[in-house]
Amino acid sequence: MDGLLIQETNKSFTKLKNIFSAIDNEQNKYNWLITEIDYATFNKEIATFSQPYTWISGEELTARIEEDDGFWVWGVFSGFTKDVELKDILKYPLPYADGYEGFWNPEITIQHPLASVELVEWDSTAFIAITENQIILNGLKKYFPTSQDLKKYNLEP
Repeated sequence: MDGLLIQETNKSFTKLKNIFSAIDNEQNKYNWLITEIDYATFNKEIATFSQPYTWISGEELTARIEEDDGFWVWGVFSGFTKDVELKDILKYPLPYADGYEGFWNPEITIQHPLASVELVEWDSTAFIAITENQIILNGLKKYFPTSQDLKKYNLEP
């Protein structure tokens, strides 16, 4: 797995519209399990994301963000290929952000064993992307040029 860490003072990574633009709508290829949700909506008439998780297609997530691109404080977005079913996903613990050590080890890992992508909004101070999908990683690197390779970051003293 490869990963990126994005930390910017303008915090544009807290808006999924920016993330989706950066990855050229690659999110539509996945279904998403969203956990550890702390989201500030701008449109009170739009349904909020459910606790303890939201299960949503990439297309539905994109449409929802088009209607209300609020501010993400926390959120773990685990992306699954379209053939993986929710009943199989829920056999495992729900992914979380704060306290998950797999982000901060030299051999970074995605929490859910069936997921292909993990995108994490970290306390509105950082954004983490872990995947083998180079389209996602390269798009994020281009859009957020100050992003850091997460493996290298974890090796620094």
